[in-house]
Amino acid sequence: MAETTVERAGLQVAGQLADFLEGRVLPGTGIPADSFWEGTAAILARFTPENRALLHTRDALQARLDAWFAEQQGQPIDPAEQEAFLRSIGYLVDEPAPFTVDPAHVDPEIATLAGPQLVVPILNARFLLNAANARWGSLYDALYGTDAIPGEAAPGGYDRARGALVIDRARAFLDEAVPLANGSWRDWNGDGPKLADPAQLVGQAGDNPLLCHHGLHIELAIDRTHPIGRDDPAGLADILLESALTTICDLEDSVAAVDAADKVAAYANWLGLMQGTLSASFAKGGRSVTRTLAGDRRYAASDGGELVLPGRSLLFVRNVGHLMTTPALRLPNGTGAPEGILDAIVTSLIALHDINGPRANSRAGSIYIVKPKQHGPDEVAFTDRLFDAVEDLLHLPRHTIKVGVMDEERRTSANLAACIHAVRHRIVFINTGFLDRTGDELHSAMRAGAMIPKGEMKGADWIAAYEDRNVQIGLACGLGGRAQIGKGMWAAPDRMGEMLVQKIAHPRSGASTAWVPSPTAATLHALHYHAVDVAQRQADRAAEPVAPLGRLLTLPLATGRNWDAGEVRRELDNNVQGILGYVVRWVDQGIGCSKVPDIHDVGLMEDRATLRISSQHIANWLLHGVCTPADVDAAFERMTVKVDAQNAEDPAYRPLAGGIALQAARALVYEGLAQPNGYTEPLLHAYRARAKAAG
Repeated sequence: MAETTVERAGLQVAGQLADFLEGRVLPGTGIPADSFWEGTAAILARFTPENRALLHTRDALQARLDAWFAEQQGQPIDPAEQEAFLRSIGYLVDEPAPFTVDPAHVDPEIATLAGPQLVVPILNARFLLNAANARWGSLYDALYGTDAIPGEAAPGGYDRARGALVIDRARAFLDEAVPLANGSWRDWNGDGPKLADPAQLVGQAGDNPLLCHHGLHIELAIDRTHPIGRDDPAGLADILLESALTTICDLEDSVAAVDAADKVAAYANWLGLMQGTLSASFAKGGRSVTRTLAGDRRYAASDGGELVLPGRSLLFVRNVGHLMTTPALRLPNGTGAPEGILDAIVTSLIALHDINGPRANSRAGSIYIVKPKQHGPDEVAFTDRLFDAVEDLLHLPRHTIKVGVMDEERRTSANLAACIHAVRHRIVFINTGFLDRTGDELHSAMRAGAMIPKGEMKGADWIAAYEDRNVQIGLACGLGGRAQIGKGMWAAPDRMGEMLVQKIAHPRSGASTAWVPSPTAATLHALHYHAVDVAQRQADRAAEPVAPLGRLLTLPLATGRNWDAGEVRRELDNNVQGILGYVVRWVDQGIGCSKVPDIHDVGLMEDRATLRISSQHIANWLLHGVCTPADVDAAFERMTVKVDAQNAEDPAYRPLAGGIALQAARALVYEGLAQPNGYTEPLLHAYRARAKAAG
């Protein structure tokens, strides 16, 4: 059924979007509906042509890259020649003169503290609440219920032997982070506590001491009636860690939002967060449970006053990028409006309920928007001007809207300092994203030759340079102590032991935050920010020279490689299984992010970034003859059976054979060369819309 539309200031607006904005969002903002729509129409008239021009530039540059790399194919690529070529076509720009970013009114969770960051699909209210409330987490629960310590709990209730291991590991953490003046926390009987550094005892809530280390708080939960506390000499029932300092509420890669109904549902959840009213009810343990947002935490401060700490993670909202348009709002000529422009206007409008209200999210009075998939400084500068215009529409002081820049496209990585300079007055976040960045690497240099297998990418020299440059350039531009420098996701939520071993590399790199897949993972990752003094690491790394641009531009080509048929089959099966496992949920069920079993039945958190690299990798191998269409078709046949079996217990699952999801998955591979920058959104949106229309 066609969406009912209404006319507003020459725009055709989906009826449910107009009703939502006029009935639920605009009231209480002080902005009349007529002036809002007139201002929105003016912004769209001003910025839509520029948005289209930027996308045209992407296509034109890609055409130049395709031609040049095709000429170089089969020959060693000279780094100096490549750099000269990229400068000649405007792909590379001159570095700005040294500068320091100067965003104002930035909350300490972003500016000065270091800790974990969650990314959560905005369409799932329950997940949103879990993430927002993940500011505090139980260390005992995180250790007991995961493989963070060896073994697993015996069935049939509380396993005291495992509990003893948990308590011992937790007390060892206290010895490291907040040591006692004498002895070990393992022997603490509840007196005091008397710390080696008394300043680390910052407050008290009833019997619960509040400690602080590296700016992160630790609450000791004393309860002598609790099943654990009653057997503990100190009555210590749990250790609560300040965990997910920040959370990104995602409108982009982790959601399937293709029409007005989807967009309104997403915006409504953001409104619930900004108004503090979001709730979710669900069945658990045979009863109905309603979850709401946690309140602030209050303590008697050590200096005699009151100490109030946030009970919730500080929230960003990630808008979509510049590529897609939306049918939720159509321009006077009937075309869909750029979705990223609509997101900027609506998510900022909704955030007025926070900054003009009790400021339950940003106490500093800022709006935090992450902007993904931007290609180079011109696109970042466009975002800066767009946010200026939105601030004017909403009567906000300049630079109230802060921006996070995802360093996940090759042209942005190569011009990172210039990108930061373009938003130097509002930037509060940069981070690396391995999968999207690799997807763009594959598509940008698609015609240079066959690429190495996907599993070898993390060992490629360009990746090491990319990760180093993100931190080094961020520090050189003054982000340390003013903004977040971030690292990417740990994708295996069931492998917390391995995460504890590997992910400490992120704070050691000088990054002040890194992504984790769950509240439990946030609590465990918080241990790393106690183990590493990130501010000191940033001070140490600030003196380093920036990794050379030539290393970043080194292509991951499999030059001269003799491909073994078994290796090719395994790589195709791995990629195709990942594509099918993700696409079938996206297209058939509208699930944009979930724990998807990989080919070895290990659950991995998957979103569109995973899909981009897998589809582009197969397209690259097809182009260069590493595999044939027959090889790929055979992989689809094998992996259709595999994915159907993996989803056999899901009552909402539809078998792949003959379905729209399988058509979408095949299109992502066979039409991969033609997709703009290798993005998956155009095809996914088209096939999801078909699936919704088919019921």
